Amino acid sequence: MYQKNRGFIMIRFGCAARSFIFALLFAGSGSSALAYDLPVVNLGATSFVDGLPPAGAGWYFTEYLQRYDSDRFNDKDGHPLPLPKTEAAFDISLTQLAYIGDVDVLGGKLGFVAMVPSVINEDVDDGINNMALNASSGVGDLLIAPAILWAPVMGAEGPVFAHRLELQFILPTGKYDKSNTINPGSNHWSFNPYWAGTYWVSPKWTASWRLHYLLNGTNNDPSVSYGPGVNSVKPGQALHANFATSYELNRAFRIGLNGYWLRQISDTEINGDSVSGRKEKVWAVGPGAVLSFSKDDHIFANAYFERGAENRSEGNRFQLRWVHHF
Repeated sequence: MYQKNRGFIMIRFGCAARSFIFALLFAGSGSSALAYDLPVVNLGATSFVDGLPPAGAGWYFTEYLQRYDSDRFNDKDGHPLPLPKTEAAFDISLTQLAYIGDVDVLGGKLGFVAMVPSVINEDVDDGINNMALNASSGVGDLLIAPAILWAPVMGAEGPVFAHRLELQFILPTGKYDKSNTINPGSNHWSFNPYWAGTYWVSPKWTASWRLHYLLNGTNNDPSVSYGPGVNSVKPGQALHANFATSYELNRAFRIGLNGYWLRQISDTEINGDSVSGRKEKVWAVGPGAVLSFSKDDHIFANAYFERGAENRSEGNRFQLRWVHHF
């Protein structure tokens, strides 16, 4: 089974024919099953000055457009899988609505976030008439989250530190078919809280981070590629983070470096039993920029080039993000 944590798309190998193909492919490589289990999460969707909303309280609308390309799917040792081809490209959109109110909670202000991803377009080729890889587009899983945002710590020349906490719940509302290799939905719930912060090294130079912990529920209708008799799959827990540093050239333009990192920290459970050799990891880094038209409208551009992938794909990710404050 292949599941891809790129942008917000889940990729799973399905159907009995694919199971047979993979049994043949991996019989000589010491791997009895393909190990891509984690759901899709935020890898690089957020970046610069992440700890501080650009225009304070109120309503925010954000639209993300992502492109992910990969020609390398890796095994547990980071080696390419022995398929004739491993070419995949996806166009994804994410639509987010957020609100920051004036209700006091733990010294901060209470907020709320809702987001829906969609797979707009996909193109995959495995070299065997897509018997191992095929695709499905559509609406993905709904993300909802309460959040607490604290006022920035101020210095003589402006903010010094800002941060927030968000408790994300990913609900299994997206399109899912266990016979598809690519599904917008995961068919299980996840809890994915994070802490985001920004530190001003100087009035123009910032360092930002977003640290996530991922806890997954159980998929009780897993891909048929797991084989006969597999009735449940619970992906392992994971840690993942976005990080960025940027420099303000002027009030309208900021440039910098951005990246992300993911590591699965516990084994996937199949039919309630832990299975070793399936943990995923990857990291990426690349350039980015922010163009600010006003305090209420900002466009982020980010590029990421993945490295060190194990039990998952390794590719390139490009994103445009528009943030509007009402």
